[in-house]
Amino acid sequence: MNENKEPVRKIFYVITKSNWGGAQKYVYDLATGLSMEKRQKQYESLVVFGGTGPLSLKLAEAGIKTISIPNLARDINIFADISSFFRLLSLFKKEKPDIVHINSSKIGGLGGLAARIAGVPRIIFTCHGWPWNEDRNFFSLSIIKFLSWLTVVLAHETIAVSGKDFSDGKHMFWVKNKIVLVHNGIKSPDFRERAESRAYIAALAKNTGVDIGENDFLVGAVGELHRNKAYEYALRAVAILKQKNIPVKLAILGEGEERRFLKSLAAKLGIEKDVALAGFVGDAPQYLRAFDALVLSSLKEGLPYVVIEAGSAGLPVVATNVGGVREIIDDMKSGILVQTRKPDEIASALELMHKNPEKARIFGQNLRQKAEHEF
Repeated sequence: MNENKEPVRKIFYVITKSNWGGAQKYVYDLATGLSMEKRQKQYESLVVFGGTGPLSLKLAEAGIKTISIPNLARDINIFADISSFFRLLSLFKKEKPDIVHINSSKIGGLGGLAARIAGVPRIIFTCHGWPWNEDRNFFSLSIIKFLSWLTVVLAHETIAVSGKDFSDGKHMFWVKNKIVLVHNGIKSPDFRERAESRAYIAALAKNTGVDIGENDFLVGAVGELHRNKAYEYALRAVAILKQKNIPVKLAILGEGEERRFLKSLAAKLGIEKDVALAGFVGDAPQYLRAFDALVLSSLKEGLPYVVIEAGSAGLPVVATNVGGVREIIDDMKSGILVQTRKPDEIASALELMHKNPEKARIFGQNLRQKAEHEF
């Protein structure tokens, strides 16, 4: 019972996929945050997503109501998208949520339009990195930019998770007053000790045929095996370092559509014994202290949780200067920023950290301070 006799407000969070990435963590944190005891009497959370996956499992464990829309997927499919739209419209009309909070670009337009037609009083859209920063042709980017603008028009308010996205969004016609900046934040993970973490990652790597020794310079990467993460360039950087006889090993914690390509590339580069595609690890942040450095090779980001989590772990980071990354890392003070598609720059940055462990330690220490004070 609601002790204040006030009506419970329904909040529906809608996201395209039920995998586990930054946007999914964001939705999970918000939905579970509103389910805490004091707020449970005021709000009812429900999460809508496409398919099934780690997000659906985690929400079920947390006792959050969910609805899966099987046809909802990241890639454009006109018939599946029409089906998903009418499913959302029917759901909103039936359940009458007070707030619909849409996340990710694909669901932004479908969910925003369905919510508007259904008469939802408040529609919020969170931009986790504008999709026109993806690697696409001019025609596709033009359509995507228009649809992104339309999503902001349909929403009553849009949240940008980084200053870069906030600035980019403000340049869109007629919508600048509808966009606000709210940085991502984290609760510091319950980190495992380095020895335990190292042993765990080494065991995962061994299952893929990669042996990690005590003296190896172990580099970690965490995230979905998707082309936006551009792991190709991290692999090429490893190949460059191996040519210099630097004992580097790379462990990628994540799963996705690029697995076959990355495995083939590692074999082609002759580093299949040095790169472990370890698969999805649900509690990956807990094991960050296993690594000597973290690499983020992305072509597009919003404000990546993994860089903040690495900072919280005191881990030095090499990251591409995309999205809001520069808002977390001060170049050559709390990490090293590199250009996209530049494996030689990634290799040089990792080599510097390997040869200068004290400098790497200071990078990690400074990043920890930044993470704790600002995120």
